[in-house]
Amino acid sequence: VQLQASGGGLVQLGGSLRLSCASSTNTSTTYAVTWFRQAPGKEREGVSCISRNGISSTYYVDGVKNRFTVSRDFAKNTVYLQMNSLKPEDTAVYYCATDGRSNFCPGSALATNYNVWGQGTLVTVSS
Repeated sequence: VQLQASGGGLVQLGGSLRLSCASSTNTSTTYAVTWFRQAPGKEREGVSCISRNGISSTYYVDGVKNRFTVSRDFAKNTVYLQMNSLKPEDTAVYYCATDGRSNFCPGSALATNYNVWGQGTLVTVSS
């Protein structure tokens, strides 16, 4: 079972990117999927999560709820993170992950609770 994150790149302040998290099987993305990010010199932090049924979502970082949107396409076994109005502080490597068992998003996203990870995709926001 593998997750593949893609869609990162270099964007200017205020720009947009859409990250994708695709599964090599149809099992990983049938559970809740969480996006994390890790900036240089900082710990990995949870950004957003979408539930197994795609109905509920959670945003863990203050200030991203009105700029980021998480969604999933069941037909494509893919979870997306649409990021708008990007800021330099959004610069990080973004990862998608799942614990392979949860239907709903946790109240807090701890990286140690996840055992299936995508390889990460770099997002750089220039000012």
